[in-house]
Amino acid sequence: MAGARRLSFFFLLLTLTAPLYAQDLASAEKRTTVRKLANGLTVIVMERPEAPVFSFATVVNAGSAQEVPGITGLAHMFEHMAFKGTTNVGTKDYEKEKAALQNVEKTYADYDRERRKTVGRDEARVAAAEKAWKGAMDEAQKYVVPNEFSKIVDRAGAVGMNAFTASDETAYFYSFPSNRLELWAYLESERFLHPVFREFYKERDVVTEERRMRTESNPIGRLVEQFLETAFQAHPYRQPTVGWPSDLQTFSATDAAAFYKKYYVPSNIVVAVVGDVKASEVMPIVEKYFGRLPKGAQPEPNRTIEPPQRAERTVTLRETSQPFYLEGYHRPAATDADDAVYTVISDLLSNGRTSRLYRSLVRDKKLAANAAGFNGFPGNKYPNLFAFFAVPTPGHTASEMGDAIKVEIDRLKNEDVPADELQSVKTRAKAQLIRQLDSNQGLALQLAEYETVFGDWRELFHEVDKIDKVSAVDVRRVANALFVPTNRTVGTIESVKPTSATKGESR
Repeated sequence: MAGARRLSFFFLLLTLTAPLYAQDLASAEKRTTVRKLANGLTVIVMERPEAPVFSFATVVNAGSAQEVPGITGLAHMFEHMAFKGTTNVGTKDYEKEKAALQNVEKTYADYDRERRKTVGRDEARVAAAEKAWKGAMDEAQKYVVPNEFSKIVDRAGAVGMNAFTASDETAYFYSFPSNRLELWAYLESERFLHPVFREFYKERDVVTEERRMRTESNPIGRLVEQFLETAFQAHPYRQPTVGWPSDLQTFSATDAAAFYKKYYVPSNIVVAVVGDVKASEVMPIVEKYFGRLPKGAQPEPNRTIEPPQRAERTVTLRETSQPFYLEGYHRPAATDADDAVYTVISDLLSNGRTSRLYRSLVRDKKLAANAAGFNGFPGNKYPNLFAFFAVPTPGHTASEMGDAIKVEIDRLKNEDVPADELQSVKTRAKAQLIRQLDSNQGLALQLAEYETVFGDWRELFHEVDKIDKVSAVDVRRVANALFVPTNRTVGTIESVKPTSATKGESR
């Protein structure tokens, strides 16, 4: 009876959300205005006058996948720089600071050239060059007003100011009172029109420490980094977003400026504004400020395509830590016609306590403390990974997790998903869309991301339609093509006793 009541609830929710979905899409279209400025920047404005606030998201179509060897981590580094101010914000005297920063770059180039010599390296010259560089940084620091950009935003009533860098994108966002619209437009456009790479090397040290904490001092972080490097042999998805250690010690503010000039062009940026605003008032202000950004050449698409995987790959870390299991399969990009099928498979296996992996590995067999899968790893703009992870309970090993996951994968490949279970997935997709519409900030980010990846923000709504059309036959077809041993990469952490011979050993 409990199962019958649950099923009845899902069908009731479906009947409620189906017309609501249609109404939301129609309503969203009426309340949404999209405009491409003359310089190529795309602006999306959705009017939602529920409260006197608005949220925005600026999404730049560049992340770690746009980096090349030698500058990995630079997209993330520029994200940090975007909070350091402009020629007008964050400085006591920009003309003097500009000259000081130029000297920082000159002395750093001298120091970097000396220390990287493999023949004829002179330690005395290296030390002298380093001293000159650090002296130049001290001089430039005299003109800095620390954190002035963030303080201005905070004093004006901003909430949730933050940013992130991923494989496919860099995003900036916060929320403001509606009467601060023009201040927002000025500040947000100014930091991309006149960025200043002040405190660059100081911030580079901050990022290096971030890498130590999240990757080098974290067994799972180390595993994930080596797992991606193994799964992707050619595509930039193999590179860590935070960057390789040697790159974090060598790239310069000059490198960052070149990355900015190439990728932070208006045609590569989408700005979404959602909240108590009127498009008729927003657009002239956006034109006034964001229209100042100079038109630049559209960055060329990535050239390298990951070749098909022909054999299973494995990576094993032996650590004095909790065992861990990770496996992934190559799948197409988010624009693929079967993308909705991958979403359904992910939901079936991983969404919540009713998912197959949780019920099997955690609840019934008690092999794992947690088990789930996820799509679009580490990004979804290019062909990526459909992945699974599991955390074994005491007394169980990482290899047992792989066997248990295979049982559930084989069920998908050999048995049709029952109609009620498939319908539950579709109902949850609709419910998730409704939840996404509740938050101005979340919606602004979703609109900007969907416009960036698909070229149409409406895909956020169309995705639910596509999921609704997925059949049990589709699930079996895609599962049989995707989950094959030659397409699999497996990563494990095997627990070992803390001895000098085994600590940190990896294969």
